[in-house]
Amino acid sequence: MYRDLETLVRDAVAEDIGQGDVTTNTTVPQDARCRAVLFAKTDGILSGIRAFRLVFAYLDAQMTDWHALDDGAGFVCGDEVAAFEANARAVLTGERTALNFIQRLSGIATLTHRFKDAVKGLDVRICNTRKTTPLLRCLEKQAVLDGGGSNHRYALFDGVLIKENHITAAGGVGEAIRKARAGAHHLLKIGVEVTSLDEFDEAVAAGADSIMLDNMTLEEVREAVRRAQGRGVTLEASGNVTLERVRQIAETGVHIISVGALTHSAQAVDLSLRIRNVRI
Repeated sequence: MYRDLETLVRDAVAEDIGQGDVTTNTTVPQDARCRAVLFAKTDGILSGIRAFRLVFAYLDAQMTDWHALDDGAGFVCGDEVAAFEANARAVLTGERTALNFIQRLSGIATLTHRFKDAVKGLDVRICNTRKTTPLLRCLEKQAVLDGGGSNHRYALFDGVLIKENHITAAGGVGEAIRKARAGAHHLLKIGVEVTSLDEFDEAVAAGADSIMLDNMTLEEVREAVRRAQGRGVTLEASGNVTLERVRQIAETGVHIISVGALTHSAQAVDLSLRIRNVRI
């Protein structure tokens, strides 16, 4: 895990520059200044503006007259998302890295917003998963929040979630829950993934705090919700969650719907950076 965003940006910039930006350094005067404008070529929800700005700060772009939308803000095609005055070389050198951050993260926020909009009016949370880009998890989970979604556990250290392979290794649903309960401190809730109503019943009987209904049919999910009434257990639906069927899943009465696609399959938002008014 990166200690901070500045370290991540530094490493991302270094990956792209290597020994130097040959094209920019041979075509653009060292002291040239420009006006840089980031604008939208499609509709979306913004995320990653701090990382975008830090790229140019790290390159000592000497930015002035900065203004930008806030993360979580909506924009439409043609909107000016950010604008600033800066050293032209620094802008051109950092352009791709800065766009890679903000396009990727805005894509996640935008997709999350679409899922949230699809379940509008229903008492359910749309959550991300651990299916994130290595080393970008902190940014991608924040992008889900910017889109109006919720975070699942951050990583392996901050929550118990017993999955299929844990169940196999432990000797069954009930046995896995009992072992987790014995090994975890009293403030840590125990979650378990089940794939059938029989496993669901076993998880309830063993005292699971949260049960993930993985790739179950709508009829099975409805039945699980019925059986869980009065039990004080949190129900989460996961697996094959699409925009087309997420509302049907939400209408079953589950509390949480986890969507891995928010972070592993979000399409980058089309944003473009243009320089204007170059002054030498």
